[in-house]
Amino acid sequence: MKPIEIKTNCCQPQEELQQVSNHQYNKHLPIAVIGAGPVGLAATAHLVSYDQPFILLESGSKVGENILTWGHVQVFSPWKYNIDKTALKLLKKQDWNVPNQNELPTGKELVDQYLKPLSNTPEIKNSLFMNTKVISISRKNTDKMKTANRDQQPFVIYAEQGNELVQFEARAVIDATGTWGNPNPANSNGIWLKEEKDIKNQIFYGIPDILGKDKDRYLNKRVAVVGSGHSAINSLLELAKLKEEHPATEIIWILRKNSVKDAFGGEELDALEARGALGSHIHNLVDANTFEVITPFRIQRIHEKEGKIELIGESKGELTTISDIDEMVVNTGNRPDFSNSSELRTRIDTATESVKDLAPLIDPNIHSCGTVRPHGEKELRQPEKDFYIVGAKSYGRAPTFLMATGHEQVRSIVAYLSGDYEASEKVELELPETGVCSTNLNAANSCC
Repeated sequence: MKPIEIKTNCCQPQEELQQVSNHQYNKHLPIAVIGAGPVGLAATAHLVSYDQPFILLESGSKVGENILTWGHVQVFSPWKYNIDKTALKLLKKQDWNVPNQNELPTGKELVDQYLKPLSNTPEIKNSLFMNTKVISISRKNTDKMKTANRDQQPFVIYAEQGNELVQFEARAVIDATGTWGNPNPANSNGIWLKEEKDIKNQIFYGIPDILGKDKDRYLNKRVAVVGSGHSAINSLLELAKLKEEHPATEIIWILRKNSVKDAFGGEELDALEARGALGSHIHNLVDANTFEVITPFRIQRIHEKEGKIELIGESKGELTTISDIDEMVVNTGNRPDFSNSSELRTRIDTATESVKDLAPLIDPNIHSCGTVRPHGEKELRQPEKDFYIVGAKSYGRAPTFLMATGHEQVRSIVAYLSGDYEASEKVELELPETGVCSTNLNAANSCC
């Protein structure tokens, strides 16, 4: 595919250009949305509602490709929290069946029944570019150091389509690329060591399909699960079912927490019933000694020894070794990748790696998923005018993100970019109250 050619008004006097706002100067250019997941697609639905030209760039071959890596997992938020309202209006214009709003979809159902039909609506389909991996974003003829007329220059987006480098211009950029697929290491210091990277064939980062396509990999093996959040709990629950069929399967649960009880979450107090049930289920399995629970254990080194994994870690002030591990599932969270925006001026919190102004609102030591104050364009502004980081990536390493939060983020941003400032400022969000994601209330490690 050839790069898109976009003409600019080269004949307008420079002194006049300096007096024209960025929105007006580049209004003939599309708004670029990066990432065709739930939040990115919601952004395009809102752009359609404001009749704004846009391009949607997706690195994968399918929409929601990251979600499909855990497609076998049932989410704990029902459909009513997962469908953007403006996207719903767009879908209702097509021959689309609305899912039961109180049912819990799997990741695959979320993609097949919602994201895929949304991407195939005529208003979105023709502006969607698949297999287009964005590698860098800058201002046209303006590097990071240059300030003069910076806001008037269009964004230049470089992307890879197969072996071809393509280039797009845009008047604004909404980065909805998320954090999934960029995991934290098992190492408790957060450092990726070569020795961990080298054990590729025996470590899985994410949620493997233990009862499906990955079954043979884990049955009758000694398996260690590292992590204390919902991803780890899902992995453990499937391993427990596998153990029922194949009793020789050994399961080790390795946590950094001082007590395993801190991983059970709100249980029956959780407003999201399915999420609370996860905590209760794992609680019962721990009481039944289904797993060998080792906590606190903070991994310092990972070795391959005679075809097995050996972990050296700190436990209660002493170095301890866990040996003879066949397979390891690592669920220690994810982190954002800012490499594509390194030439832009951004403001990122040094601790959470979230958008700077968002950090005080989403600190997982204080906030649960349901207590995060509604926020929108104003909180998500960057020093780089008309560049926004949204969705899970806007939360950085904080685990308190919910899909509905991302929908509200992009609604506010698109309203602002479309000149509807009143709508942009009216940020409203209704979420279920829960203590599960707050570490001072028995924290789990992720929200969905």
